[in-house]
Amino acid sequence: MPRQVWRLIGLETHDGAMNMAIDEAILMARIEGLVPNTIRFYRWRPSAVSLGMFRPVEEDVNVEACRRLGVDIVRRPTGGGTVYHDEEGEVTYSVVVDAASLGHPDVPTSYALICSGLIKALEILGLRAELHPGGPRKCPNIIVSGRKLSGNAQVWRKGVILQHGTFLVRVDLARMFTVLKAPWPVSLDEVVRRAEGKITSVERELGRPVSIQEAYEALKEGFSRALGIELQEGELTEREVKMARELYRLKYTRDEWNMARVLPRGVRQICMA
Repeated sequence: MPRQVWRLIGLETHDGAMNMAIDEAILMARIEGLVPNTIRFYRWRPSAVSLGMFRPVEEDVNVEACRRLGVDIVRRPTGGGTVYHDEEGEVTYSVVVDAASLGHPDVPTSYALICSGLIKALEILGLRAELHPGGPRKCPNIIVSGRKLSGNAQVWRKGVILQHGTFLVRVDLARMFTVLKAPWPVSLDEVVRRAEGKITSVERELGRPVSIQEAYEALKEGFSRALGIELQEGELTEREVKMARELYRLKYTRDEWNMARVLPRGVRQICMA
């Protein structure tokens, strides 16, 4: 059988609000049948904190530190926890696919299928990774040497899945836990020491510098091989660009969305951390 052809939106950089607006615009366009299944890769400038749908800002984020350091705060349309996205050290992926194209999986199976692209990308880079399922009300992580390298979250709407997540090329734990509230009431130095046992990066595991471009090429190849698909480079349609701009202006740049827990209409399944 011929391989499915999916659209590839190549590596690009936006602020946090626009990244989330584009992801949701692609989801909306896919629901309407206007675009094919799509994989998108992106970076964040400036660095940002993204909150899962139900995460309270006051529990997770040092808002004053974000403002002082120029770090964006944005709420995702997906579930999951609160994440720091470093403009220098991370590649983020998003996959928008109708469930039928994946064989009508349940939520855990859909995560496993999509995350297999990350596992294959790490294999290409020379690392052995596995999917940690996360358990009830927890989103799955990609684990290397017992430490988290990628966190993932998704939302389902009208039979279409949006899943996006991190791919840590390098990680600045001190900066991460300056803008995020640590789970331990100890000094920043001690937080970093503890986090080093739980969070890792491609560079740390390989013991060498890794460029963003090298990581990006591995991710493209990893998703293509793991999902058995052909990636065809494309661009956002005019409709998607218009929807993204509207979502940016009316939703993702507004405190009413970013700073309060909300539940949008039409959401069938959300994974929460």
